Amino acid sequence: MGMLDAVAARVAAGAVVEFRPTGSSMVPLIRSRQLVSVAPVDPERLAVGDIVLARVSGTVYLHLVSALEPARRRVQISNNRGRVNGWTGHDRVFGICTAVDGAPRPGAAAKAR
Repeated sequence: MGMLDAVAARVAAGAVVEFRPTGSSMVPLIRSRQLVSVAPVDPERLAVGDIVLARVSGTVYLHLVSALEPARRRVQISNNRGRVNGWTGHDRVFGICTAVDGAPRPGAAAKAR
């Protein structure tokens, strides 16, 4: 179980979690080791451009919502460099990034549970 799997489990259980993800796939929105805050989310309220913690094909990502299919209750997840990770169901979207290094993400708090 990786670090993001553990974070996803805590968020799915209702906790707001702060952690420092690594990697460059979300630059400049999130840089490696910046402190992020992730809260449980109501997937019905998501919009393209939201940063979510979601499982796609067995892997947990902190990536962007790049498309929505509300009728099928699923979202498409992509990084900030143009790579599409794939589609995932609302039941596998665990949380929304509400802040990066203490700076609130616009509109994210209203989508948290």
